[in-house]
Amino acid sequence: MYTLIHRTARRLCSLLLLTSLWGTTALVHAEVGPAEKPDLKLGFIKLTDMAPLAVAWEQGFFMDEGLFVELEAQANWKVLLDRVITGELDGAHMLAGQPLGASIGYGTRADIITAFSMDLNGNAITVSNEVWETMRKQIPANAEGKPQHPISASALKPVVDAAREKGERFRMGMVFPVSTHNYELRYWLAAGGLNPGFYAPQRGDTSGTLEADVHLSVTPPPQMPATMEAGTIQGYCVGEPWNQQAVFMGIGVPVITDYEIWPNNPEKVFGVTRQWAEDYPNTHLRLLRALIRAAHWLDENNNANREEAVSILARPSYVGADEAVIANSMTGTFEYEKGDVRKVPDFNVFFRYNATYPYPSDAIWYLSQMRRWGQIPEAKPDSWYMETAARVYRADIYEQAARSLIADGTLKASDFPDFEAENFQRPHQGELIDGVAFTPRTPNAYIDSFEIGLKGSQTP
Repeated sequence: MYTLIHRTARRLCSLLLLTSLWGTTALVHAEVGPAEKPDLKLGFIKLTDMAPLAVAWEQGFFMDEGLFVELEAQANWKVLLDRVITGELDGAHMLAGQPLGASIGYGTRADIITAFSMDLNGNAITVSNEVWETMRKQIPANAEGKPQHPISASALKPVVDAAREKGERFRMGMVFPVSTHNYELRYWLAAGGLNPGFYAPQRGDTSGTLEADVHLSVTPPPQMPATMEAGTIQGYCVGEPWNQQAVFMGIGVPVITDYEIWPNNPEKVFGVTRQWAEDYPNTHLRLLRALIRAAHWLDENNNANREEAVSILARPSYVGADEAVIANSMTGTFEYEKGDVRKVPDFNVFFRYNATYPYPSDAIWYLSQMRRWGQIPEAKPDSWYMETAARVYRADIYEQAARSLIADGTLKASDFPDFEAENFQRPHQGELIDGVAFTPRTPNAYIDSFEIGLKGSQTP
């Protein structure tokens, strides 16, 4: 009830303000015209990386752009995508692979684009206490007597082998077939010598379990801890706060974060249909302006606003988890076993390192993993990867929004990439956990460099 009253009051106040100051607003944003569609409904999943949407609403950044936004939590990623496609949602917090998967026709075919990267990092892989007890025996201790990180998936192999000897499948959860979580979990497993299985869409097999040592299945993020506690899965890869929730519940141990798998990896994006972007170009730019400002607010002054962000996200209308659980990863730390709290200042990055810019290399990495595991069943030339990335990841639209923020003095040119440069590959990224160099300009050579995965013209 509080949220409804609060939002209604805010909207009435903003209507009065916009009525009296519309001329001023139009002059300030002279390079971006009035929103063609000011009333919007945007979707999200209950994860901490939806924060730019919540902050843009709570800090009034949407209203500054003349936008009246309703934020609505969605049941799962498929429902969210379907509702964007049908127009029930104007846009949404999406998995970075969703616009790509839809655009190439994996699963639901639709023309989806993104002009905004919502965050870097933010995921982890968690296993049950029982699995951890076996894994821990394989892991050397650091100087403090705690498990040495990063932890290789090779430590999981004895558990997987034991399950196979009993005639059982070792099962882990991820949130969606084209999710970062799926590809990160697969990457980690394969780097440790475990085959996560292949997809064969040309044969109608979208289980992703062909030849699998570890069987991966889809579980919505908020349901991960309960599903593992019930024994349906023995571990999972998910975003926060659902790894820290397992620690607080005493049911599992996060063994590795995605920052340890690939430092400053791209995570979520804000997606809309191409038709929507073409029909409402000013609305789209104004949305991007608000989201860029929100991301900047989240990271400015060395994360000074994170405690306030935690309080916002803890509300039932957003993530709805305990503040202490959300704060564990949002304020520069991460807890593995109970009491094993380590500093991870870049676990959640929303703005620094050019986090909001939709680099083509991000798209190419996702496409390379789709090919590696059979979601793209046939070999494609390098040019196809470049063209697909440019078509879906719309840095040109992002640049328009960013330049307008620089022009009106809201943000500085130094806050953004140099728009006179090529801006092809995301900077500030570390080495992947297996040491294989990511070469986005030669994606086929990159795909062929892995020991586990499809190569060349192979099909599942």
